[in-house]
Amino acid sequence: MGVSEPPSSPRSRAVRLFAFAAVYLVWGTTFLAIRYAVETIPPLTTAAVRHGVAGGVLLALARLRGYRPRRGDWIAGSVLGALLLLTGHGLLHWAEQHIASGLAAVLIATEPLWILAIGASLGRQRFNRANVAGLLLGLAGVALLTGPGASAGRAAGWAILATLASSLAWALGVAVGPLLKLPEEPLGRAAVAALTGGAMLLVLAAATGELARLQPSEVSARSALGLVYLITFGSIIAFTAFTWLLQHVSPTVVATHAFVNPVVAVVVGWAWAGEPLRREPAVATVAIAAAVALIQRGERPAREVAGAARPESHGET
Repeated sequence: MGVSEPPSSPRSRAVRLFAFAAVYLVWGTTFLAIRYAVETIPPLTTAAVRHGVAGGVLLALARLRGYRPRRGDWIAGSVLGALLLLTGHGLLHWAEQHIASGLAAVLIATEPLWILAIGASLGRQRFNRANVAGLLLGLAGVALLTGPGASAGRAAGWAILATLASSLAWALGVAVGPLLKLPEEPLGRAAVAALTGGAMLLVLAAATGELARLQPSEVSARSALGLVYLITFGSIIAFTAFTWLLQHVSPTVVATHAFVNPVVAVVVGWAWAGEPLRREPAVATVAIAAAVALIQRGERPAREVAGAARPESHGET
């Protein structure tokens, strides 16, 4: 994934297409893989192993390409790792012990709503008729999900709140990512974030007693296969694509994976795991997807104005 070619070149377009396909489709399937993995592997341990192993593989590949991490790379990577992986994925992996993978994906789809709120609070985005309507519609979709979930049991209620907090942490990472001095080497960029995030998750797993409770003999084949899938497809492939997109595409555009991930997750959860297709998640999925569309529509005029004022400052390279 080179960064020196113009955005209009065929290779650059192909790289962006592959990156978006990985983030859109692969991440939609990882919600069920997380659910399978945490059935017999503690959640923080699952996330730590997932990102630690993936980060090691990515760093080895990056070194073969001549990359050598510097101190600044590790510092920037640790900030991204703390937001996206320690907080974002740590909470998500814990929550999927108590709620269906499709519901978790729909709640995570609130990410663009958080990004809009964060951008507005920092003065980097402006509220307008379209994105305010999107924000309100998205909140309505979340309310539709949180009401039945909270009443279904205390654990499910906490899991829903944890998933929303995970989405907020991920949105903070998306907003902060372009401001960090991350490595230009795409594999190295993903590696430093994955390794630092995985290390922090491992420390937290040890501090909470998860590692002491882990019994390798009790890990099921389904959990093991789920973890392997998460390492290979969820982290090595899709997370590398995601960190590359953060440096080359507008954060709000990157967050459009919220359009597709819930639909993929709900369908995969229903087809593979027999998760029920309830009315509330279906309606909420439509509401949140429409909300994201409105937010995207509201941002387009602002991007066009900025582009007209500073034609050389386009985010994609």
